[in-house]
Amino acid sequence: MAPIQILLVEDNEGDVVLTLEAFESIRLVNAINVVNDGEEAIQYLNKEGKFMKAVEPDMILLDINLPKIDGKEVLHYIKTHDRFKVIPVVILTSSASEKDIYDTYAEHANCYITKPVDFNKFITVIKSIETFWINIVQLPVKSN
Repeated sequence: MAPIQILLVEDNEGDVVLTLEAFESIRLVNAINVVNDGEEAIQYLNKEGKFMKAVEPDMILLDINLPKIDGKEVLHYIKTHDRFKVIPVVILTSSASEKDIYDTYAEHANCYITKPVDFNKFITVIKSIETFWINIVQLPVKSN
């Protein structure tokens, strides 16, 4: 199976490092590109500015609480544009708010995961993402 492209949209540097370490610990051989706010996420998807050579992601891990443009707005943008709406979006956030959960599913998030604080539990979450979204699910073929 060819490696997939993952876009991690996360503003907390500690969570970025934790996520990358978790993927590395399970020896996931996929490309993970990181952007730090909602504005960069949209620029990345549109290949604007410093992201002109960005590779379209096969999957997006999206935090909700982002500066500039929040994660819910980024999700809305993704799911209302034909070019991006088929990309699975996994909400990976510290928020356990029922409103956030409802709002993101209403905007067609593919799943909602609350980040555990404990590193070992976080590894389990990343393994679950890898097992389901990378090994089991058949992702759409990119149309360029």
